[in-house]
Amino acid sequence: MDGYPISRLEHSLQAATRAWRDGADDDWIVAALLHDIGDGLAPQNHDRMAAEIIRPFVREEVTWVIEHHGAFQMIYYAHHLDGWNPNERDQYCDHPYFQSAVNFCERWDQNCFDPDYINQPLAFFADFLERVFSRKAYAPENLYNKGN
Repeated sequence: MDGYPISRLEHSLQAATRAWRDGADDDWIVAALLHDIGDGLAPQNHDRMAAEIIRPFVREEVTWVIEHHGAFQMIYYAHHLDGWNPNERDQYCDHPYFQSAVNFCERWDQNCFDPDYINQPLAFFADFLERVFSRKAYAPENLYNKGN
């Protein structure tokens, strides 16, 4: 489990469950579920890898947040890593999706390592995945809608 109290799958299920319980829309729930999917293959740029997977199917805001969540997570754990900047996210402070990334990390990422949290099983998210990934890739109505 690479030093974490739960597996990466459990972390992802917690993130998606928290997003769902917060009333997030399909884009955010799927993004929360898949935000760390690249950890094993691309640990130094897992956020960009995850973003490329969802980019054709979700709105721009969600993709941007997933693509940059690694920088935003530094505020929570850079102190454990030599030479990493805990304020890495500050370079994006003027970006229109800055606060969305702060919120994502605070509500659906950094707190999702709780071994006692009761999350939904993977099968619960099948319909969310189906709805998002059955969309036409790069369709403007999916990429630029406002969501909720």
